[in-house]
Amino acid sequence: MEENKTPESAAELTGTDALAEFRRNHQTYKFRETPKPVRALFIILKYLVLIVGCLLVILPLLVVLLGAFKTHDEYITTNVFAFPAEPQWNNFVTAFIDGDVLRGLLNTAIILVISCAGTIITGTMTAFVLQRFNSLFTRAVKMVFLVAALLPNISMQVTVFQVINSLGLYNSIWAPCILYIGTDIISIYIFMQFLDNISVSLDESAFLDGATYFRIYRSIILPMLRPAIATVLVIKFVGIYNDFYTANLYMPSKELGVVSTALYRFIGPYGAKWEIIFAGIIICMIPSLIIFITLQKFIYSNLVAGSVKE
Repeated sequence: MEENKTPESAAELTGTDALAEFRRNHQTYKFRETPKPVRALFIILKYLVLIVGCLLVILPLLVVLLGAFKTHDEYITTNVFAFPAEPQWNNFVTAFIDGDVLRGLLNTAIILVISCAGTIITGTMTAFVLQRFNSLFTRAVKMVFLVAALLPNISMQVTVFQVINSLGLYNSIWAPCILYIGTDIISIYIFMQFLDNISVSLDESAFLDGATYFRIYRSIILPMLRPAIATVLVIKFVGIYNDFYTANLYMPSKELGVVSTALYRFIGPYGAKWEIIFAGIIICMIPSLIIFITLQKFIYSNLVAGSVKE
């Protein structure tokens, strides 16, 4: 009887034996279930960490918002979380006019347009060459970029300042633009990640049809990199808009002030007008908040896109 089994019954028996063996092994190596009190403790700790993180973000914003509507004496004498007796809207007018916030916004907008456009052009071209052409030169450039990304920026500031000064760009609006364009290695790596998901067959087909490398880049690569470009634009905008060090070091002139340095001028040797500074902070937060809310989907959905090959 055992020898007359059909192949189907033998396969069924083999499958049954494998299932039984799996169950025995599962029971042997099964981990003990976490007790309910321990799981409840982990849940409580998780929400406590979440609440603490939210408070660390919300409380400073609340202090800024309440302080922007107080008088100078009221800000000094009352608690930082106390509501103002009467909202002082003149603080916003003073910050906007006397604090040159409007000029700072215009200078920041000029730097943003030049820097973002230059980063997109140079970054996509560099990523296209490094990712599509595998040679000793491109591998060496990748290694140099990796070493440069690992070095702390502060260690090279003396050399960078000497280069900017020797080029005659010190105290000009071109100094931060050149620095923002030429030192953005992270954007190149983001573009290279997206290029990994674009098939090389598209390049080869276009090349066989007589297209040049520049035509391939302009007509195929650049349009397909639009999600990566949107991601880089959002990250670049936030980084430049919040940067104080570069503008303060390379553009000390009052006429070249940006939003961060314009607010800093309210801090003097005899004290600081914090209610005016807080009003200026709220004014400067509005453009960044609008752009972030509008383009936040690109940050979450496209920042890691291209990191996994399928």
